[in-house]
Amino acid sequence: MSQSVLYDAPGPKARRRSLIGSIVGIVLIAALFWWVIATLAAPRISANDAVTPGMFDPSRWDVLANPLVWERFAGGVGATLMMAGAAAILAILVGIGFSFVRTAKSRWIRVPAAIVLEFFRGMPVLLMIFFVFLVFSTGAYWAGVIGLGVYNGAIIGEALRAGILSLPKGQREAGLVIGLSTTKTRMIIEFPQAFRQMLPIILAQMVVLLKDTSLAYVVAYDELSRTIQNMQKALGNNYVFTLFIIGLAIYLALNLSLSWIARVVAKRSGPQAGKLTPEDPSAALGAEGTRAITLPVLERDRPPRRPD
Repeated sequence: MSQSVLYDAPGPKARRRSLIGSIVGIVLIAALFWWVIATLAAPRISANDAVTPGMFDPSRWDVLANPLVWERFAGGVGATLMMAGAAAILAILVGIGFSFVRTAKSRWIRVPAAIVLEFFRGMPVLLMIFFVFLVFSTGAYWAGVIGLGVYNGAIIGEALRAGILSLPKGQREAGLVIGLSTTKTRMIIEFPQAFRQMLPIILAQMVVLLKDTSLAYVVAYDELSRTIQNMQKALGNNYVFTLFIIGLAIYLALNLSLSWIARVVAKRSGPQAGKLTPEDPSAALGAEGTRAITLPVLERDRPPRRPD
C-alpha cells in the first residue's frame, strides 16, 4: 500500500470519524434541501389574511403553455447572445492591443498603457456601460458591447501579457537570430504560443462576459434578465417565481455549455497537446525540413555521370 509523503495513512478511528462526518453532512444537506422545497410549496398568507398558493401550484405554471412567453424568452436569449458575441470579439481585439503595448520596449508606451489598463480594470462594468451610453450617445446595444468589450479586454490583455512573459527568452532570441524584426518575432513566434497557453483563461473570461450582459438593463437593453423583468410586470406577481426559475435554467444552460467548451479547449491545449511522437520526427520539420535532410543523401547515392 502506497504511503503519502505529506501525512500518515488514517487509522481505523480516523476513517470511522470521517465516515460519520460524511453521513452527518449528507443528512444536513438533505434536510436543508427538504426545508427549502417545503417552504416554497407552502401557501402564502398576505397582510390582509389572503391565502395564495405555493410556488409549485399548477396555477403558477400555466403561463408556460402560452407560446408568446417562449417567444419572449427566445428574443431575450437572442439579444443576450448578440451582445455577448460582439463584446467577446471586441474584448479579444482590445486584449491583444493591450498585451502588445504593455510589453513594448519603450517606457513612454508601457507606462501610459498600464495606467489606462488599470483604469478600465478598476471601473465597475455597470458604470462603464452607463458612461458610454451617456457620454458617447450610443444606443443601448453598443453601450453594452463597448463597456463589456473594453472591461474584459483589459483583463484578457493582462492574461496575454503574462503568457508572453512566461515564454522562454530563447523563443525571442531565435526569432531575432533568423533575421525577424522585433514586431515579426512577437507576431509570428511569441504571440501564437502565448494565446494558445492562455486560451482557457480567455474562455473562462468569456463566461463572465456572458453573465455580465445582464448589467445592460441599466441602459434598457432587452437582454434576457430585462425580458424576464418586463414579463413579470405584464403577467403579475403570481408568475414571478416561475419566470425566475426558467430564466435561471437558461442562464445555467448557456454558462455551463461555455464552461464545458473551455474545459475541452484547456485539455486539448495543455502541455501534452500536439506533442510529437518519436515515430514521426519529420512532422516537426515540415516539408522544407524533410527536403533539406534528404537532398544530400540523394546526391550522394546518385551514380557518377559518364563522360561524353
